[in-house]
Amino acid sequence: MANQNENKIMAEKICFSYPDAEKQALTDVSMRVKRGEFLAILGHNGSGKSTLAKLFNALYVPSSGTIVVCGMDTREDEFVFEIRQHAGMVFQNPDNQIVATVVEEDVAFGLENNGVAPGEMRVRIDEALAAVKMTDFAKSAPHMLSGGQKQRVAIAGVLAMKPDVIILDESTAMLDPSGRAEVMKTVHRLNEREGISVIIITHYMSEAATADYVILMDDGKIAATGKPKEIFSQVQYMRNLGLDVPPMTDLAYQLRKGGVQVPADILTVDEMVEELCRLL
Repeated sequence: MANQNENKIMAEKICFSYPDAEKQALTDVSMRVKRGEFLAILGHNGSGKSTLAKLFNALYVPSSGTIVVCGMDTREDEFVFEIRQHAGMVFQNPDNQIVATVVEEDVAFGLENNGVAPGEMRVRIDEALAAVKMTDFAKSAPHMLSGGQKQRVAIAGVLAMKPDVIILDESTAMLDPSGRAEVMKTVHRLNEREGISVIIITHYMSEAATADYVILMDDGKIAATGKPKEIFSQVQYMRNLGLDVPPMTDLAYQLRKGGVQVPADILTVDEMVEELCRLL
């Protein structure tokens, strides 16, 4: 446990099989999530990334290997409740996570279950809603909110529990571009200001491009790891795995094929503009 403060999640040689499945969903996966890290996990459908997320939250237990979350082994039943407080999960559909008819009551739900004192609860609710910029909607009915706003309420509910890690499992998949931008802005702010470790599992390469570190999953195994620039500059390799790259990385790839000398690891519009201006 010496690395508990530095590593919020440690996975060692994880294997996992679903009942009656012909092959393992995860095979020999080892990784760690550091304190304050923003990590993206990518892979095509069936690659094992969502299974991994559920193992981090102790919704599943590994068939073999160990996962330690904030110093607690997920296989120990006595820790499960506490693990879920330390590693909060935000799912794809916020409607499945919102349980109350008033926003602030929904944020209070987990706190009430934990027996948090009313005075402390009020402080935590207000802080969580402020952190996701939803204070003005505290008395609103969740069903009247947009998708992006609902997802921010779901994040506030997790945040009120004061987690060390927030896991977003395809949490922007059902949102429009502005809703996705809202949620990503929120989690980046929480990561930078609160030092909360963030794991995003996403199909959107532009979201993954903003992470500190990327893990690529393929067929239940880790296929590659690295910083976004290292991962996405391997355009053909990504395509072979059935994955895309950010639009500007693809443009750089096409320009390079056409003989224009731009770096292969461009991720953003600003970087591309800078390079093209330099060439001109």
